[in-house]
Amino acid sequence: MPIGAKVETRVHAFRCGEQQLRFLRLVGKRWTLAILAALMHGPARFSELARSVPGLSERVMSERLQELCEAHLVDREVDPGPPVGTRYRLTPLGERLRPAVESLMEAALVLD
Repeated sequence: MPIGAKVETRVHAFRCGEQQLRFLRLVGKRWTLAILAALMHGPARFSELARSVPGLSERVMSERLQELCEAHLVDREVDPGPPVGTRYRLTPLGERLRPAVESLMEAALVLD
């Protein structure tokens, strides 16, 4: 290469689109991934989810479940009863997150 010649470099900077940022903001919220991981074991009532995720308050769990329902990752079903109950389950879109969440859960086992 001749002295003084310009070297062209390509910079491939990562840039999230708005849709990706919305998704990452949701799953990045505290407790969201823990709730998704719990639902990967099957549909669960609110109280069952509360027992599955120690330290999660009912208020925050209710907020996260609402956000996950609005994002179409979780479906809320009301059981007519008696007694009336609510079950949460992953939607097909939520199921698409299974490999990523399982991988994160496996990584958590080896991190100290």
